Amino acid sequence: MAPVCNEKKSMTQVMMLSSKDFKHEGPIPSIHTCEGQDLQPELTWKNIPEKAQSLALIMDDPDAPHGIFVHWVTWNLDPKLDKLSSEKKNQHQGTNSAGNLGYKGPCPPSGKHRYFFRLYALDIKLKLDSSTTKEELLNAMKGHILGEAELMGTYQKSHS
Repeated sequence: MAPVCNEKKSMTQVMMLSSKDFKHEGPIPSIHTCEGQDLQPELTWKNIPEKAQSLALIMDDPDAPHGIFVHWVTWNLDPKLDKLSSEKKNQHQGTNSAGNLGYKGPCPPSGKHRYFFRLYALDIKLKLDSSTTKEELLNAMKGHILGEAELMGTYQKSHS
């Protein structure tokens, strides 16, 4: 009789980030931009690592004319939840490239730009204040990232 193998294969699931408002690599609706109400889009995620203590999110535009423009920095999102909506409950937000707190919607000066939303699962909760920038958040996350997911949307102003 052949031996039976009872080993469980570890099936690590890839973290996923999506939005009901736009598809990956698709256009971001104007309601979420400077031409609309500048509302943050609703984001949903799944397959968050079990050991995650918090989630962090960074949104930026690598196509900005003077280098990467950071539109949103937020952290200590509850990993037990499966979405982030515009209600902003228990959301710690940092400073964007415009020098403001929280979400700053797409507003490219010309042409079509790409906007990357990157979600990070962390093994800690971060102790940061509202002056925190993208670089400071990335530094605070070093050595604590359990997983990542990315969603990219595009936007071009109606008159460009």
